[in-house]
Amino acid sequence: MFDALAERLDDAWKKLRGQDKISASNIQAALQDVRRALLSADVNLQVVKGFIAEVETKALGAEVITGVNPGQQFIKIVYDELVQLMGESNVPLALASQPPTVILMAGLQGTGKTTATAKLALYLRKEKRTVLMVATDVYRPAAIDQLKTLGEQIDVPVFELGTEANPVDIARQGVARAKELGLDTVLIDTAGRLQIDPEMMAELAQIKAAVQPDDTLLVVDAMTGQEAANLTHTFHEEIGITGAILTKLDGDTRGGAALSVRQISGQPIKFIGVGEKVEALQPFYPDRMASRILNMGDVLTLVEKAQEAIDIGDVEAMQAKIMEARFDFDDFLKQTRLMKNMGSLGGLLKMIPGMNKLSNLDIEKGEKELKRTEAMINSMTVEERKNPDLLAKSPGRRRRIAKGSGHSESDVSKLVTNFTRMRSMMQQMGQGMPGMGMPGMGGLPGMGMPGMGRPTPPGFRGYSGPGGAGKKAKKKKKGFGTL
Repeated sequence: MFDALAERLDDAWKKLRGQDKISASNIQAALQDVRRALLSADVNLQVVKGFIAEVETKALGAEVITGVNPGQQFIKIVYDELVQLMGESNVPLALASQPPTVILMAGLQGTGKTTATAKLALYLRKEKRTVLMVATDVYRPAAIDQLKTLGEQIDVPVFELGTEANPVDIARQGVARAKELGLDTVLIDTAGRLQIDPEMMAELAQIKAAVQPDDTLLVVDAMTGQEAANLTHTFHEEIGITGAILTKLDGDTRGGAALSVRQISGQPIKFIGVGEKVEALQPFYPDRMASRILNMGDVLTLVEKAQEAIDIGDVEAMQAKIMEARFDFDDFLKQTRLMKNMGSLGGLLKMIPGMNKLSNLDIEKGEKELKRTEAMINSMTVEERKNPDLLAKSPGRRRRIAKGSGHSESDVSKLVTNFTRMRSMMQQMGQGMPGMGMPGMGGLPGMGMPGMGRPTPPGFRGYSGPGGAGKKAKKKKKGFGTL
């Protein structure tokens, strides 16, 4: 996500290296690089022009801050303008004062609208809300079956009347059923088309009039770039939407949609889809997205993912085992599985400031080495996993594990040696042990991610990120544990 844009913006900061202050002469080359980066990311031309003008005005009028070089100051100004461009703050769903809250899902075919409906249903269920999905797409083959399958997967009921019923009647009866069941949220999945046409718009308008939704969300494909923003604008003029869900932001997207939607349509992005899994939906925070774009990571989202995946009781038990040097291979496997539940290794690493510098090849190597380590651990007996010292004393055991995992005996020996050393270090660190950081990252064979030792990107040394993100992350980290 935004890798190409981040790389091009890095070139802009380099133009201000070695400068004493920002001036009208030295800022032009940097602004030109920012302009090119945004246009390459398929950001709307008018949005780019306005953005560059604002950055230039604020940069030239900025007072020099002691101890902050021009590059850092320029990054801060660009960051603030990116946040402003994308909407300043997260816009939550509009919840009805009297249940049920009705949310109408709209969009063209192929944008992932039905899947986004299920993703939103799961997100709301995790928020302790009771949800009913309503299937009104009677035109697309198997659309109703798709929603029912997704509903079974996430344990959310689906209301449908088959493909012969009128979509307006289905929506109206679906809301009535939710009231009967005492549910507090209704998600209505509507029909899409390959392109905007009068029939689709008329049907959407009729459904909206019939159910009076509290939120009307347009699902748009991030890979269409600025066209997503134009589409949002058109739907808002025709139907009146209250927000957008941007899907496929994990794909090979240039990011123009995220940077254009709010400015062109006037409506906020409320959620983003960051993967195919039904759990891969996140609330949209402009400040966090700006941090990702500028290669500052997204520590707050990383912490939230971890808090969702981790049981506090397990955290406390794990900390006790670490302090008493009882951390074993079973504990390590448990930690790796928790990390996988949070998403891909590459996706997690890129939420850490500076990790956008890791190439896809680096990440693939790290994932491959993690699998090798798991294979060796899975070839151990229950007793060996619980007591790693057994392996240190027995070449025969190490030889058997090597054969069972398909790796060399030296690989197993290295694993055992590094694990024992890591466990001793963790015990010594005791209560001063960092709350975040995968145990063994850098300690187990191959787990030192290639590139992890690279220097901090220029302009970021000693910089916790605009908006005080570093302080927020520290506050939320208490009790976070040892993932």
